[in-house]
Amino acid sequence: MFDKKVFFLMIASTVLIFAGAVFVLGSSSKSTPTLTENAVAYTLDPTSFDWGNIDFDGEIATKEFRIKNNGSDILKFYNVRTSCHCTKAQMVIGEEGSPYFGMSGVSSWTGEVEPGKEAKMIVKFDQRYHGPQGVGPITRFVSVETNDKATPELTFTLTGTVVKK
Repeated sequence: MFDKKVFFLMIASTVLIFAGAVFVLGSSSKSTPTLTENAVAYTLDPTSFDWGNIDFDGEIATKEFRIKNNGSDILKFYNVRTSCHCTKAQMVIGEEGSPYFGMSGVSSWTGEVEPGKEAKMIVKFDQRYHGPQGVGPITRFVSVETNDKATPELTFTLTGTVVKK
């Protein structure tokens, strides 16, 4: 009799723990903004940039891209990612800067740009991240998803050559 009670208590506890885990994981998943034709992500700068020669011992290479909302609805940015841990990206909307994003993980951050307003994406490439063997040509990508139905993802390409002077 006692063994059956312990057995059922263990089963009930396991089910409750499993149900709680499913609830917690499900509630922390990120929702994707609804795509709209009335939010228009317009890049004011070319989406590719060549730094040329990047001095290994110099300042971290930085580039800023501007994106304007040419639509009549709020433009949303989310899921900012980079192609390498050596590259970080930050969205700046008005005076507010997002966290810096990298290659790993998905953030719950969503940025909103009013119609007619601009956002900036600041990209930083740490040429020393890979150590002395990291000299030579590089190509890095940064992507950001939007709620613009015509352009649900923007991708920025950055190139250069890391050199030891």
